[in-house]
Amino acid sequence: MATKVDFKKVLKPLYNPSKISFHLVDVPPMNFLMVDGEGDPNTSQEYQQAIEALYTMAYGIKFALKSRGYDHIVPPLEGLWWMENMNEFSMASKDRWKWTMMIMQPEWVSTEWVEQTRAAAEKKKSNPSLSMVRFVAFSEGLAVQTLYIGAYNNEGSTIAEMHKFITTNGYQPNGKHHEVYLSDVQKTSPERLKTILRQPIRKL
Repeated sequence: MATKVDFKKVLKPLYNPSKISFHLVDVPPMNFLMVDGEGDPNTSQEYQQAIEALYTMAYGIKFALKSRGYDHIVPPLEGLWWMENMNEFSMASKDRWKWTMMIMQPEWVSTEWVEQTRAAAEKKKSNPSLSMVRFVAFSEGLAVQTLYIGAYNNEGSTIAEMHKFITTNGYQPNGKHHEVYLSDVQKTSPERLKTILRQPIRKL
């Protein structure tokens, strides 16, 4: 029987950091299932369909490969967030937010298995987002991150502090705002939600 791999332990600095202040991490290239979209995540049907499609694919792949001797705990949901004009990015402009939601995949997952899982899922579900799921390599490299505990709507001040930390230490943003969701939003009160806030950077 295969040993179940828990990436929160294997990649602890990236997926289960201690609650410390802003710190640097070097994020290696990894493969992800991704879905792109736009709109308020709280009200967008497109967003809800994207999340459902990601989890359908992630768990389908996990169970298909378990019979082949591979086993892992499905990694947490992650999201990249931005707007065309980042000066307008705010809680008041959620309807114009762009996003890429994604779930990391183990190195043993192949394109073949992704496509087999998609085909099986599309026979059982009518979710149009299943056809939009991409399987791609993603690399961030050097980044600043922190473990934030609290409601999503209250992240703004922490993100502002993170960007101040970036510029004060001689860096500048080098990619999209990245969040890793460590808590089950259905089972966790807003003030106890754990989220990794991450911003790729480069030297000025």
